[in-house]
Order: sequence, then C-alpha cells, then structure tokens
Amino acid sequence: MYHVLGQPISGAPYPDLFVPRAEFRKQMDWLDRRGYQGVTLDEVEDAWSGQGTLPSKPIVISFDDGYRPQYTFAFPQLRRHGWPGLLDLKAVGSDLYTHEVRRMIESGWELASHTISHLDLTSLAGADLTREVSGSRAMLRREYHVAVDNFCYPAGRYDAAVIAAVRAAGYRGATTTDPGLASRDEPYTLERVRVNGGDGVPGLAAALAAAGA
Repeated sequence: MYHVLGQPISGAPYPDLFVPRAEFRKQMDWLDRRGYQGVTLDEVEDAWSGQGTLPSKPIVISFDDGYRPQYTFAFPQLRRHGWPGLLDLKAVGSDLYTHEVRRMIESGWELASHTISHLDLTSLAGADLTREVSGSRAMLRREYHVAVDNFCYPAGRYDAAVIAAVRAAGYRGATTTDPGLASRDEPYTLERVRVNGGDGVPGLAAALAAAGA
C-alpha cells in the first residue's frame, strides 16, 4: 500500500505516507529479484474463484487517493517490470488528470473506488453512505468505461454498515489498512502491507515476512 511518492511536504499531517522515489524504485527492483510478479486484485479474485491462475509469487501494488507521482513515477517504474498497479481513486478531487488515468488503465492497471470525497464512512448513513460507496463506482465507470470491481475504505475506516453498503453496491471486494495478507475468506476486509517513507528495502522485507509472505 503506497500513497505519495516523493519527499514529505512541509507541514504534511502524515509525513510517513511520503515514500521517496529512490526507495520505491529499489523496493520494486528487490521484489522483482525475489521472484514476485505484480498482478491486479481482479486477477487475484479470479484465481480465488477458479476463473484464472496466478504466478507463484503474486503481489498487488496498490496506490491510494490519486496523487500525481503515481502516474509520473510509479507508472513508468512498474512498466519497467511489466507489472500493473491498483489505483484506488477518489472520484472527485484527485491530482491525476483523466487522460493519465486512462493511460494507466490501457496499460493494464486496475481502477478501484476510494469514494467520492474520502470521508470517514463510519460517520455516514442512508443516502450519504450510498452516494459515497455506490455513487463513486457509477462515476468512475461512466468516466473510464471499466468495471470498477473493488473498493478501498478511506483511512481504513469501516464497520458492519459500511461493509453492507459495499456489498450492496456490487463490489466483489474491498481493501483495508489492516496489516497482513489478503484472504479469500474475507473479501470485504482485505488486509494490506503498508509501506512508509524510510522503510526502504529492509523495512519492506520485514513487513512482508511479518505478514507471512
């Protein structure tokens, strides 16, 4: 799980979410040398349902929110390895231009919904919750003409009502910020391995090992 690629901005409330680009490049190179192969979450879910196969060491490289370096830097870096990414995109207010997202999709990236406004979904109910969960999917599908099968909880905030809304909206799965490896037995609370700035290759290796990868 990645957010911003670059040096922290002065005064940023969550500086750990900024991963220096050199760190990201080295982490991707290390994963490749270790035999990992980037895949989409859709491909994982297809394999889980018996409708596809995966390489021996699949890994989903996910990017939340829609920050510009995800296109200008992560996109070409993953392309060097022949890998797609998973873009968890806010339907409104991301830093990415529409044509950039389209190019990522055309190159094999998966597009997932990260709501419209990145609100705490556990604070919403009724039509407001439906709009953020289902409405964001409709907006992304209309704009990019892709399925948008998966969802990502903003700030990892979810409860039973939020999960029910995600199911009702027709998503096949949803990612969290809970640490660990995704499991087919919990499709709407898929765990991820967070990568923070300063982790470097040793930190990524340790996090994967701790998760059981």
